[in-house]
Amino acid sequence: MRSGSRCRVGVWLQQCSARASEVPLARICWAEHTTKGMTVNTPALCFRSKKILAPMVRVGTLPMRLLALDFGADIVYCEELIDIKMVQCKRVVNEVLETVDFVAPNERVVFRTCVREKDCVVFQMGSADAERALAVAKLVENDVAGIDVNMGCPKEYSTKGGMGAALLSDPDKIECILSTLVKGICKPVTCKIRILPSLEDTISLVKRIEKTGVAAIAVHGRKKEERPQHPVHCEVIKAISEAVSVPVIANGGSHDFIKEYTDIEAFQQAAGASSVMIARAAMWNPSIFRREGLCSLKEVMQEYIKYAVRYDNHYTNTKYCLCQMLREQLETTEGKKLHAAQSTQEICEVFEMGSFYEETTAILEAKASLKAKTQDEDEQMEDTDVIKMAVRFDKREYPPQITPKMYLLEWCRKAKHPQPVYETVQRPLDKLFCSVVTVAEQKYRSTLWDKSKKLAEQAAAIVCLRTLGLPEGKLNEGENHLINKRKRENEEFLNNKEHEDDHLVEASHKRAHFTEGASDSSSSEVPR
Repeated sequence: MRSGSRCRVGVWLQQCSARASEVPLARICWAEHTTKGMTVNTPALCFRSKKILAPMVRVGTLPMRLLALDFGADIVYCEELIDIKMVQCKRVVNEVLETVDFVAPNERVVFRTCVREKDCVVFQMGSADAERALAVAKLVENDVAGIDVNMGCPKEYSTKGGMGAALLSDPDKIECILSTLVKGICKPVTCKIRILPSLEDTISLVKRIEKTGVAAIAVHGRKKEERPQHPVHCEVIKAISEAVSVPVIANGGSHDFIKEYTDIEAFQQAAGASSVMIARAAMWNPSIFRREGLCSLKEVMQEYIKYAVRYDNHYTNTKYCLCQMLREQLETTEGKKLHAAQSTQEICEVFEMGSFYEETTAILEAKASLKAKTQDEDEQMEDTDVIKMAVRFDKREYPPQITPKMYLLEWCRKAKHPQPVYETVQRPLDKLFCSVVTVAEQKYRSTLWDKSKKLAEQAAAIVCLRTLGLPEGKLNEGENHLINKRKRENEEFLNNKEHEDDHLVEASHKRAHFTEGASDSSSSEVPR
């Protein structure tokens, strides 16, 4: 790696960390609350005169949110995340990426955030249950600036569980969910709706929503059956703004209004709204938030990729977002290469950022290794009852189908011990595995972490076998009793099979003889 390039990437990573420590005070209002007789100022999100990145499924992940903030967005919403998935997550501080991750039981990161956006990111959830919504809000509220409930998405994945636009036909449930959230958490609560078939019903609904104590109402100016090609109903958003006192955020202007920065204000005035929320126009080019005007698509995409690499965004999500930006250019050579890319590294190479990928991942891997080493040292001090060795399993050193685990199991059977018990964990930092095997009430493990659960278990078995002075089945150990056992078993199997085949042949001959005899006897009885 070139030292100059490494230095430049290091500086960029430091700038990311520096941005993370900045609190965009211009975007924050200050609220007072009383604690033990003292008045304390705490930052509270303000929803008036703001330009906001809308919640978009598969688009509103961390790289897009950070890029929108860089270009001038005041508030960013994450993609809708379903409450049932979120309540199963655990909060994990990722010290390598400097993020807070909410991780599902299958180790998939469902929501990732960082300090950079802490005071301007709104967590949007899909929910049809007040108590479950509150549980999710309490899980994330210390890492976000606000909580939003999706009440406008018309897609089946949202409505089939009674969420999204399905809630519009159940005002009582809307009121219950929002009231529960407002009373149950300290952060501001908002909701995003679509307009109803009649203006009267729409006004009635937003007034009920206002009474729950929400901080703002985002309104997509279309009915749930309407699509982007249908005109946005600015007059309805304006009527809503006049009917309630809370801030109303206008959404749905990308098709009819918003093509550049100055159009945002035009849409705001047409809708008579407090703020504007932008979806597709920001998805196509997040520099729509830039007061000085749009940046070139190439520059925007390269900046997006930097965040995707820096924060370990899954390549499929990165690829999807870049495809949305390319749009009609997907049929170009560059677009076809992007479509064929099967990893983050391949995506970087399409945009001539291969060296950036290598340098950034090298820095992150070094950071992860250092952290892992420190963690290992701490664990070694704690696990005084575990016998440890620095070993790895290399299958090239063993005969085919022979492993240390097999040898250990065979020895336990002969020694009349319970069979070995393996406990394997995966380290969040680098996704490596470590296994502890318990044999005769003693624990053994390798101090080296492996790429898979199977390799980690084999390494633990090796530690146990070597500690006990037992053979482990390596090629250089001479005669291998397990191989001989296998040979004997194979020979017995073949002998038994031949014996069975002989029986089958003999039985077949008998059946054939019987059939011939029966045929002769029956033919003699046929009348002529």
